[in-house]
Amino acid sequence: MRLTKTLLATTALTVAAGVSATAQDMADSMTLVSWGGAYQDSQLKAYVEPYLAANPGVSVTWDESSAEAVAKMRAMTEAGNVTWDLVDAVASDAMRLCDEGLAMELDHDEVLAAAPDGTPASEDFGDLIVSDCFVPQIVYSTTFGYRTDMVPEGTEPPDSVCDVFDLETYPGKRALQKRPIDNMEWALYCDGVAKDDLYDVLGTDEGVERALAKLDTIKDQVVWWSAGAETPQLLADGEVFMGSTYNGRLFSAIAEQDQPIDMMWDMQSFDLDGWVVPAGLPEDRLARVMHFLKFATDTQRLADQAAYISYGPARASSAPLVGKHAELGIEMAPHMPTDPANATNPHIYDYEWWADNRDDLDAKFQAWLAQ
Repeated sequence: MRLTKTLLATTALTVAAGVSATAQDMADSMTLVSWGGAYQDSQLKAYVEPYLAANPGVSVTWDESSAEAVAKMRAMTEAGNVTWDLVDAVASDAMRLCDEGLAMELDHDEVLAAAPDGTPASEDFGDLIVSDCFVPQIVYSTTFGYRTDMVPEGTEPPDSVCDVFDLETYPGKRALQKRPIDNMEWALYCDGVAKDDLYDVLGTDEGVERALAKLDTIKDQVVWWSAGAETPQLLADGEVFMGSTYNGRLFSAIAEQDQPIDMMWDMQSFDLDGWVVPAGLPEDRLARVMHFLKFATDTQRLADQAAYISYGPARASSAPLVGKHAELGIEMAPHMPTDPANATNPHIYDYEWWADNRDDLDAKFQAWLAQ
């Protein structure tokens, strides 16, 4: 249930106080929760290191548990011991945390920096603010990479998401994320369901069974992953022919590590990632978090992140500032999931639908995995 108006008003006052707090009123350490790997490294370089340089004496500890953010925040709140200060979460998880009162509702224009031209934060982020508790950072996609040297001789490289289900033409192991999101939609799409009908069909018991039946056709060839770094490593080691992961992880493997991997953008699943603030933080920790959050999500910082990983910044004012990779010197715009050449047939992920149905589908998916 969302916070009451009274509690929200009280929170807004506390947050406002936190933003204007002096250094003496702020905690000198923060625990940031993220995803590890190339993405967390981009956060470190783009805004954590600059923040620490500007605020001597402050320290940051990382926890790479974002994939389990909802379950762990529920457990911490039940135990009355919330040790996290700022949590990186996908949009649907942020919505669940907000609905359950586990994340703090924010006045985005009050606590975040305006764009350089004075445009309020709420307008600069626009529709990407999908929850009152959510501060968007990036637009990314989950898509497929494949080993170029494992494409069967005389066969065209895979270019359709449905090639994932074609074991005859493209034999070999696949890597899929150990969750229903994306897998269920891809399965239905490749079983003949139109994109516009995916969630209507998935909302029925028959639709769920249909998706799982399609996944059954490749189940014995699937390696299931939980962390985004796993698929690039499986591909690099030649343990799988193709696998899903976040587009930025594939960019890192291809452009930075020069692995024999290529990307397949068909039906890439667009998603959002951003920050949530745990509810009920002590005032000194909240003040530090809000001070950091304002810095880390300003126009320049989000543009800077795109110099380290191929995720689109969530602020409109950041997009024109996206330039070249900080180390490779290559233009980053063509590697973004939103580039027109890459977005010819995207899957538009429905955050609200998954926020409402995730627990139920998780249970059914895990039961199917165990069969």
